[in-house]
Amino acid sequence: MVVDEVTGGQIGHAGVALTWGLIVLVMICAIGPVSGAHINPAVTLGFALARQFSWSCVPAYLIAQCIGAFAASGVLRLLFPTSLTLGATLPHDPSMALQSFGLEVLLTFILMLVILLVVVNAKEKGLLPALSIGATVGLEAMFAGPICGASMNPARSLAPAIVSGQVAHLWVYLVATFLGASLAVPLWKVMRERSID
Repeated sequence: MVVDEVTGGQIGHAGVALTWGLIVLVMICAIGPVSGAHINPAVTLGFALARQFSWSCVPAYLIAQCIGAFAASGVLRLLFPTSLTLGATLPHDPSMALQSFGLEVLLTFILMLVILLVVVNAKEKGLLPALSIGATVGLEAMFAGPICGASMNPARSLAPAIVSGQVAHLWVYLVATFLGASLAVPLWKVMRERSID
């Protein structure tokens, strides 16, 4: 997003969405064996609610995720000092913050549901879960990014908002992402109970 901003749109919206999906795919493959690829606090919360992750580990993971996000935003500030937003997720229309809130709940709900379905007790192993999750992020960024920014990740929204000073609508991305991930868990449990082996 920052490179697209400072180059006058050279990457384009489709390029930004593709980049997001590919980054998630690569990070899952790279750090999945080490940490479970928990790069999203909302997903960590969802796993804990689904009893697939220890509550005792949640605080450390949330702290690490936020440290990573702030480090990334700091690097972007150093590399691109003229960027006004540092890639902060913002509603397209500030008067429609509730629209962005609803979209972020839906996007994070879908993402969390996909993650639980392809990771927990799934027959698919190896690259397929990473592809499924990366494709979900890219797809959601493609269709919803122009309206709400398609955050799906509270740390990803928190850090650039704080570092760039774009905090007016930060509540949207903090509350909606955690809410969306939490709402996906009961549906996943129902689907798991009714699945056919």
